[in-house]
Amino acid sequence: MKILVLGAGVIGTTSAWYLRQAGHEVTVLERRERAALETSFANGGQISVSHAEPWANPHAIPQALAWLGREDAPLLFRLRPHDFALLRWSFAFLHNCLPARTRDNIRAIVRLALYSRAQLQHLRQTLSETADFNREYDGLQKGILHIYTEREAFKRAIATSRLMQNYGLEREPIDAETCINIEPALAPIRHLLAGGDYTPTDESGDAHRFTQALAARAAAAGVSFHYNAPVVGLELHGRKLQGVTLQDGRSLKADACVLALGSYSAPFLHPYGIHLPIYPAKGYSATLELENGTPAPSVSLTDDTHKLVFSRLGNRLRVAGTAEFNGFNLEINPTRCQALLQRAGTLFPDLRYSGDPNFWCGLRPATPSNVPLIGQSKLPGLWLNTGHGTLGWTMACGSAAALTDLMAGQKSVVAFPFL
Repeated sequence: MKILVLGAGVIGTTSAWYLRQAGHEVTVLERRERAALETSFANGGQISVSHAEPWANPHAIPQALAWLGREDAPLLFRLRPHDFALLRWSFAFLHNCLPARTRDNIRAIVRLALYSRAQLQHLRQTLSETADFNREYDGLQKGILHIYTEREAFKRAIATSRLMQNYGLEREPIDAETCINIEPALAPIRHLLAGGDYTPTDESGDAHRFTQALAARAAAAGVSFHYNAPVVGLELHGRKLQGVTLQDGRSLKADACVLALGSYSAPFLHPYGIHLPIYPAKGYSATLELENGTPAPSVSLTDDTHKLVFSRLGNRLRVAGTAEFNGFNLEINPTRCQALLQRAGTLFPDLRYSGDPNFWCGLRPATPSNVPLIGQSKLPGLWLNTGHGTLGWTMACGSAAALTDLMAGQKSVVAFPFL
C-alpha cells in the first residue's frame, strides 16, 4: 500500500519504519524541520513498563485535592469554565479512577509495554549488526528503580507491583538498603528512603536521539520524509480517505493514512466528527551537564512521590515529569522548573553540574485511562496511533509493530483493546 504517516515523533517514525519493513511505500509528513522536535525531544528517557500504573487510580483524587493551589504540584489541573475539552476529559478521568477500571487499564498497558520493549530489543539487535545502535541514543540496559520516601506510598506500591507481576512484569519490592546497593548515589539519603521496587529489564536512553537515528535508517530504507510540511486536512471521497492536503496547497494521495500527531490528533479530527479523548498534559524536564566525578545516578530512577524520573544520558542527567493540564500552552513556568532542581538536590545533595540547566516542556497526548488509541478509525483508510501519554517511547515499537499487523489484516500477537 501507499501510506502517509502524519507526524515524525517517536510514534510516527517507528510506525514508518515497521510499515516500510513490511513492504509498504511510506511517506512521513512533519510540520517541523526535523524529526522528534516536540514531545519526543527532551522527555524522561525511560523504557518503563514498570510505570504502567495510570494517573487515574483510586489514590489520584485525594492526591490531586491535596495539591490544589500549589503551582509546583506534580499533577496540576487548571480547570476553566470555557475549557469543555478538559472538563469532559476530567470526568472520564474520574471514571477511570475506579478500582476495576484501574486494574483493566494496568493490564492493557503492561501487555503492550512488554511487547514493545521486546520489539525495541529486537530492533536494536538488528540495527547493531552494522553499528552500535545502542550508543547512538545513550541507551542503558540497567533497569528502572522506583523509590519511595513515604511509607504509605511504598505500601500501596507493593500491591501495585504484585498486580503487575500477575501480568508478567518483573517488578520486585525491595528495602532501602537494596535500593542503595542498586544505585549507590542514593546513599546520602538513606534516612529518607522507605523502600523501592526494581524492574531489571526496563531501560533508558535519549528518545530524541533514538528517533532521529531511526529516521535516518528509515530514509535509507526508502521512507520519504517531508519536513516543514504541515498537513491541514484530509481528502475524502464520501467517508473514505483519499489523501491529505498540505498547508502549501499540495495534495498527496494515498491508500491509507496513519495519524500520529500526539496531542494535536484530537483537534485535527474534530472537523470530521471524530472526537478523540486526548488532552495535552504538559510535562517539564531539566537536562544537566554533569561535572566529572560527581555522584550522579547511573540507574534510571522514578520518584513516585513527586512524579519525577531521573535518567542518565551519557554525561547528562535528565530530570523530568509532572503533568500540567493547561490546554496547548507551551510557556515554561519557572516555579515548576525550580521544583525539578529542588527535588534533584534533595535526592542527590552532592550532585554537581556545569552551566545552566536546559529547561524544556512538551505536550504529552494523554487519554483519561492512559491507554493509547491504536487501530482503524471511523473513516475507512485512516488509522490511529496516538494517545500514549507519558509512555510514548515505552510503547512506540510495539504500537508500530501491532499497527502494521492490523493494517495488513492480521491479528496482532499482543492482547490489547485495539480500536
